[in-house]
Amino acid sequence: MALLQTKPHMLPHAQERRRHQRVSVNLLGRYMLANRHEYPCQVVNMSPGGMALIAPVMGNVGERVIAYVDHLGRLEGTVARHLENGFAMTILATARKRDKLAAQLTWLANRSILNLPEDRRHGRFVPRAAGALLALPNGSHVGVRIIDLSLSGAGIATQSRPEIGSHVTLGRIPGRVVRHLEEGFAIEFTRLQHPDSVEDNATAQ
Repeated sequence: MALLQTKPHMLPHAQERRRHQRVSVNLLGRYMLANRHEYPCQVVNMSPGGMALIAPVMGNVGERVIAYVDHLGRLEGTVARHLENGFAMTILATARKRDKLAAQLTWLANRSILNLPEDRRHGRFVPRAAGALLALPNGSHVGVRIIDLSLSGAGIATQSRPEIGSHVTLGRIPGRVVRHLEEGFAIEFTRLQHPDSVEDNATAQ
């Protein structure tokens, strides 16, 4: 009887795929295969049961994958199939974790549709020292003023206007330009910062 009860959990997540629609996203991250080497990746679509990644190394079908994805954190699963420029992987998670992922994906989808700012779950504050050094995509450095700062991003006052999506570095924190402001632009950090060091890293000269 116990075998019959556990069998459905071993089947592909067809019901999961029907229940949770895949969402197109653009999230940066990194992943580790069985060889324990880390590689950069970009998640292009996902559901609480799986995701597709643009990745330099595909791994073998069935191989374990541990991924760290911006906004979503640590996700574990296995390589499900190879794609032209990466692979798709399953996401192994508890029902509670899947529900949380579904809520996060809904937020990400709405942000894309409504052009909302980056996640405001991380409270913004004005740093004690607002002056900072910004590395632009062309390699040059400019002095800027930090309008506000959070663990996930910052508002920057400057006359420079890098294109949206451009990769920049604020102090020691890498990120990308997500929108233009009246007096500058907003940066979304590549990785969530630690509250004890975010201000020092952002204003590092």
